[in-house]
Amino acid sequence: MSAMKKPSPLTPGSRRNIRIGPAGWSYNDWSGYVYPTPRPKGFHEAAYLSEFFDTIEINTSFYQPLRADHAASWLERVAANPAFVFTAKLWQKFTHDPSATPEDEKAVRAGFDVLREAKKMGAVLAQFPFSFHRTVENVVFLTVVLQRFADYPLVVELRHASWQNKETFDLLREHHVGFCNIDQPLIGRSAVPSAEVTSSVGYVRLHGRRYDNWFSDDPETPSHERYNYLYSADELDPWIARIRSISEHTANTFVVTNNHFQGKAVVNALQLLSALKAAKVKVPEPLRQHFPQLDAIASEMPEAPTLFPMGVPPPKKSKGTT
Repeated sequence: MSAMKKPSPLTPGSRRNIRIGPAGWSYNDWSGYVYPTPRPKGFHEAAYLSEFFDTIEINTSFYQPLRADHAASWLERVAANPAFVFTAKLWQKFTHDPSATPEDEKAVRAGFDVLREAKKMGAVLAQFPFSFHRTVENVVFLTVVLQRFADYPLVVELRHASWQNKETFDLLREHHVGFCNIDQPLIGRSAVPSAEVTSSVGYVRLHGRRYDNWFSDDPETPSHERYNYLYSADELDPWIARIRSISEHTANTFVVTNNHFQGKAVVNALQLLSALKAAKVKVPEPLRQHFPQLDAIASEMPEAPTLFPMGVPPPKKSKGTT
């Protein structure tokens, strides 16, 4: 860690309510990294992750509306953790396509309302693309989205630096909408790291820093490579300070790690959680085996390994041995 002065750790009963977790949970490459193999009977990814985190950002709702029955099922899966609260991405049809209809909005609300009625919807994230620059037309487009979903705890992610100004922050405050502070490769006019607060909801997303693949359209490059990045302790250090600052001015702060390839998002989320709590945390055993640096923050360690391979009995003792 750097020599940056550390604020005092969070204490029980603190009003700074910080929840940290990964973006999504349905990744094939997490098997054997985050999730055990083979998976126990009745295993569900969200239930498993809720043992370690108090939030997960629902990713599938970006690609299609969240079904009400799926939302209800996920609520049951995480019920064992009463502190758990979801966040969810808004369907991209409302951020990337001007043709969204009232029927589309109705479909989106069907799933979101199940979470909201259960008091388990911490934030709805409207993620706009890098190509969405600040123009007169786009300010109008953004304002329509803010008005359309004003009844949700809305947060906006704007990836282009043209939005990082007083006018944007004033617009979001006027509509009681949060600003998503992001870490991403700084290419061209990419939005830079920040600690802005524009509503009672604070939000941070860490995407990784794959400069070589962030804007790549090379068909030979696997899509997951864009998120194949592990933050170092020194890279996380400034974000720990920003998260603390954001939490001092918000009722709830959500920190989401999106560098998901092979569970790296979970590694960094656990490291942030441990640093902010100033305590060791529970760590998934498969992940600890792949990332031994987690030993330093793991609250539980596996039992001492046997001297013999599993399934191979120890040799019989000779007579007279003790």
